[in-house]
Amino acid sequence: MNKDILICGVGGQGTVLASKLLASAAMKEGNLVHSAETIGMAQRGGSVTSHVRIGEEAWSPMIPEGHADVLLSFEPAEAVRNLRYLKKDGLVIVNSVPVKPVTESLQDSGYDGTEMISYLQKKCHCIVVDGQKLCEPFGSTRYFNVAVLGVAVGTGRLGLSEDTLLSEITERVPERFVETNKEAFMAGFRIGNEYR
Repeated sequence: MNKDILICGVGGQGTVLASKLLASAAMKEGNLVHSAETIGMAQRGGSVTSHVRIGEEAWSPMIPEGHADVLLSFEPAEAVRNLRYLKKDGLVIVNSVPVKPVTESLQDSGYDGTEMISYLQKKCHCIVVDGQKLCEPFGSTRYFNVAVLGVAVGTGRLGLSEDTLLSEITERVPERFVETNKEAFMAGFRIGNEYR
């Protein structure tokens, strides 16, 4: 199996944990995996991008432009910013809820993510997920990073088993958050399964 998955968001959204869960699950299933994070001013809400490359055809951890099979975006503007990595028949799974940058809160330019979502829907195959609504039963949008992995696995586009991801959540997430993360993953999985 050869898959290139790009995960993007802003600092504090859990993109790095999502990439680590994905990479370790792929390795557990016997795949060769390369991964890398590009972290800008992450602690200040800056862009965070994680590259996960699965399979024998990946010679470096960075995905070349136009090669990503799946782009998982935790924020609409970040999806647009990283769209150049997506291959022609690739899939974008994007959170419709924007994270407003500091400059937006100072100037109030009206950024709400709708223009970005509209652009993505015109440019590529796109699954839009309302992260706030999806995570409401869990009491925090902090579970979106694991829920969106569930969406991706549910579509069948990653070629990974939900059992393997659930096992990785058990092993890699702090014990007190394991059950909620598993529930979030399965809620996302059910959404993804509708697009299988």
